[in-house]
Amino acid sequence: MFEAELRWLTQQVLWAAFGLGLLFGAVVQRSHFCTMGALADLVTMGDTGRLRMWAMAAGVAILGFNTMVAMGWIQAAHSIYAEPVMMWLSLVLGGLMFGVGMVLASGCGSKTLVRLGGGSLKALVVLLVMGLTAWITLRGVLALLRHNTVDRVTVTLPVGQDLPSLANHLAGGATTSWALALGAVLGLGLLLWSLWLPADRRRELLLGGLGIGGVVVAGWWVSGVMGFLPEHPLTLEPAYLASSSRRMESFTFVAPLAYGLEYLVFASDTSRTLTQGVVAAVGVVLGSAAVALASGQFRWEGFTQVGDLARHILGGVLMGAGGVTALGCTIGQGLSGLSTLSLGSLLAVAAIAAGALLALRWQLWMLEREL
Repeated sequence: MFEAELRWLTQQVLWAAFGLGLLFGAVVQRSHFCTMGALADLVTMGDTGRLRMWAMAAGVAILGFNTMVAMGWIQAAHSIYAEPVMMWLSLVLGGLMFGVGMVLASGCGSKTLVRLGGGSLKALVVLLVMGLTAWITLRGVLALLRHNTVDRVTVTLPVGQDLPSLANHLAGGATTSWALALGAVLGLGLLLWSLWLPADRRRELLLGGLGIGGVVVAGWWVSGVMGFLPEHPLTLEPAYLASSSRRMESFTFVAPLAYGLEYLVFASDTSRTLTQGVVAAVGVVLGSAAVALASGQFRWEGFTQVGDLARHILGGVLMGAGGVTALGCTIGQGLSGLSTLSLGSLLAVAAIAAGALLALRWQLWMLEREL
């Protein structure tokens, strides 16, 4: 492969990721898909509608990813979610931080990008704080603290931490067969639960669940199939083009914010390049803005109270640091990670949910005190 061909293929991967980001933002804006909102609906009203939408998206992502594994197109081991070394304390602590942060900031990273597209200047503040904190946690003083403390507390498994690899190790057989079987059982189980109540079989739920789950699967295909080179012409090693982790990746919205800020600051340095996650995040904002403008939902929004500003800044800090520590957010771990059937992703998602529920309960308690 010549340099011009390599550059062309990289551009195609970036454009594909950008297009998927547009679709992601448009679907979330139209369907009101939101993990934090789903938990808030459950706690405050006992409504499981948006939780079922999230379950549908997870089911679609699991089915799609593991079908591609069974077909031999991709492998969970080529992602960051299925390594044999599980940093369980980082996943739990980071997940708790992220869960609390997304409640304080009125939404997770993906929802904040969508809110920005809808005209929220509050979301812009959260994104800047979140991206800067994530950058510090990836490269700066918080990275040193993270590496020397929680990241050292690990469990080493005999194989990758994805369930098909573990099942293959314990019971034998082929990993691809286990991926197909486990993906079908767990994915279809989530889909059946999401559609169990007739009242939840509405267009909005189907759009959000099928749309977001499908976009996550498409993201894996773009990175793991379209952007995969068995032998890079410069290094002569396998490579994933336009990947910030240098591995196969799908949607996630914490580290890409840090890399996006880094690119803006060092764009004149030719060694800095755009990645799939960065352009997808930009696409989410623009896709959301397009739908908001077309539907008349675009509204400028800003802070009116100092206390509200402080809560959103603290939420951005917790999401930036927590998302990097937990190796992902409600989309990165919650959909992309879970689709690989990773035990670590399941642990991180449980911690994110626990942190969010604690923060929501605290908010309700504070409101009751004021009444």
